[in-house]
Amino acid sequence: MKDASSLDPALVEAPYPFQKHIGFYLVDWREDYARFDLPLADFLGNRYGILHGGVHALMCDTVMGFAGCYTGDPDNRKLGMTLSLNVNYMGQLKGQTLVAEGWRTGGGRKSFFGEAKISDELGNVAATGTGVFRYRGS
Repeated sequence: MKDASSLDPALVEAPYPFQKHIGFYLVDWREDYARFDLPLADFLGNRYGILHGGVHALMCDTVMGFAGCYTGDPDNRKLGMTLSLNVNYMGQLKGQTLVAEGWRTGGGRKSFFGEAKISDELGNVAATGTGVFRYRGS
């Protein structure tokens, strides 16, 4: 696994405003795979004091989209749009960092499929997701 400092800076986009606000960051990105980490904070909780389900969905959507759009060439960027997103909630995180991993599992020239897993640094799985994405401009 790579850490953020070993990623090619030319391939990593600057965080967009929502990403900065929430606090997640890219840890690994390569063909058909991406990983983002998110330090857990109180403001990410719901009214019960546990991580809001929308955070799980956000991270599933983001990590699968990145996994399907890797090119390895900063001059040949791909962008994707989510067509369908499914999230299954399985348990609570116990650690301090949410780990979102995503895989491109198939697709073609205009669209792709993805799977995601949301866990913590201790290995506790909180959610899984699947998605269908369309490449922008296709």
